[in-house]
Amino acid sequence: MHLFADITAHGLGHLAISAPVLNALAEIAPELRLTVRSRLPLAKLRERIAPPFTLIEAASDFGYVMHDALRVDREASAAAYRAAHADWPARVAAEAEFLRSLAPHAVLSNVAYLPLAGARQAGIPTLAICSLNWADLFAHHFPGEPWAPPIHAQILAAYRDADAFLRLTPGMPMHDLARVEPIAPIAARGTRHDLGFGAGRKILIALGGFDHRLPVDDWPRLPATRWLVPASWQCRHPDAVAFDDHGLSFTDLLASVDAVITKPGYGSFAEAACCGTPVLYLRRDDWPEQDCLIDWLEQHGRCREIAADRLRRGDIVRDLETLLALPAPPCPQPDGALQAARRILATVQGGSAANGGRQLTANTR
Repeated sequence: MHLFADITAHGLGHLAISAPVLNALAEIAPELRLTVRSRLPLAKLRERIAPPFTLIEAASDFGYVMHDALRVDREASAAAYRAAHADWPARVAAEAEFLRSLAPHAVLSNVAYLPLAGARQAGIPTLAICSLNWADLFAHHFPGEPWAPPIHAQILAAYRDADAFLRLTPGMPMHDLARVEPIAPIAARGTRHDLGFGAGRKILIALGGFDHRLPVDDWPRLPATRWLVPASWQCRHPDAVAFDDHGLSFTDLLASVDAVITKPGYGSFAEAACCGTPVLYLRRDDWPEQDCLIDWLEQHGRCREIAADRLRRGDIVRDLETLLALPAPPCPQPDGALQAARRILATVQGGSAANGGRQLTANTR
């Protein structure tokens, strides 16, 4: 079984979704041959994807051009979309030829639409998986623009032609898409480790793979509190340490802290809920996916919004204390990975039967 998986590099959340699915698929289909296309660093991919894979270092989408982790660069994104769709039929034809040369049994996209369009033209079964899609975000960011409707129509057509869109829980409604199939949450669950800081509070600051440096250097010192920050920040605060130095996976790190400061994003919210880690979040005002994520986390985890100006000043004592005092609900079960893996296998087996090929075998559990 040969699967081609396209993973967008728009942050790290798409990898956090895709990797558990690919890992589950490798368990139920041991003969899996996996090709991954992504611009994410190989080390990040290997950290999460367990089975061997061949990497094609390329990007078939860009999602949105960002000023930083919280703000979309609308003008640059508009220019990028117009350039990407300047000769859309030729791009789709080239993608179809590329996929024919790879000859996968199926294409799984999270959540680029070009591989879906190309695979459909090449006659290869296709599945999309995500909590969002670029068509809905495009409609949100560019309403009323005279150049936008033809591009939006091409994006929608690519998603609608997929054999199924596996919409995660939580996820956007996706009313404009056909063949939407809701599935359970997907999240890797980490193991708690002693980080060596004693009984004080350990607060992780992680903003989803985007360069968005908080001014932690200027924050006041809080009693018995350690800030775990990216090493790239080169933070000089006496209570800040680089979380990269602990040698733990991100999910193990997330399971080992008392709270995380982050932005609304599927990977960070779902993994925090499934690890039982409280979340202090900074709202993203121009990202429509955040509403369903926040609503879900309020029901299934512990979370609290913090104002941007207070976070910049490090004025978060009351927010942290309120957050940590919240009662802990039962952690949700991330059953979506196995559901998605079984759906992929069924799609491949259906395609093999339709083409007169042999049926693939799988370990069932």
